[in-house]
Amino acid sequence: QVQLVESGGGLVQPGGSLRLSCVVSGSIFSTYVMGWYRQAPGKQRELVARIFSGGRTIYEDSVKGRFTISRDIAKNTVDLQMNSLKPEDTAVYYCNAQGPQIAYWGQGTQVTVSS
Repeated sequence: QVQLVESGGGLVQPGGSLRLSCVVSGSIFSTYVMGWYRQAPGKQRELVARIFSGGRTIYEDSVKGRFTISRDIAKNTVDLQMNSLKPEDTAVYYCNAQGPQIAYWGQGTQVTVSS
């Protein structure tokens, strides 16, 4: 059974940093595309960053240069380092594993950027 468990969310002041981590159980980690999504109140869920099995990464325009996605195959984890956080980054962040025919989601972790 595949499970994704996020951690690392919280309250941070504007300009601060947070590191989100997602632990993946199951045998999918090395082949699935891993990503982080977020959903702010009243808005649709949107892609934040994605990392492919070969290491290639893509980012949503508003987080480029501030966020970094990484994966550790030995630990089955995918992290999102978030720097220079802004109030508009406030959202629930979800870990995602995308396969050819199915996608898995974590339960989400709240990130609040506020002074």
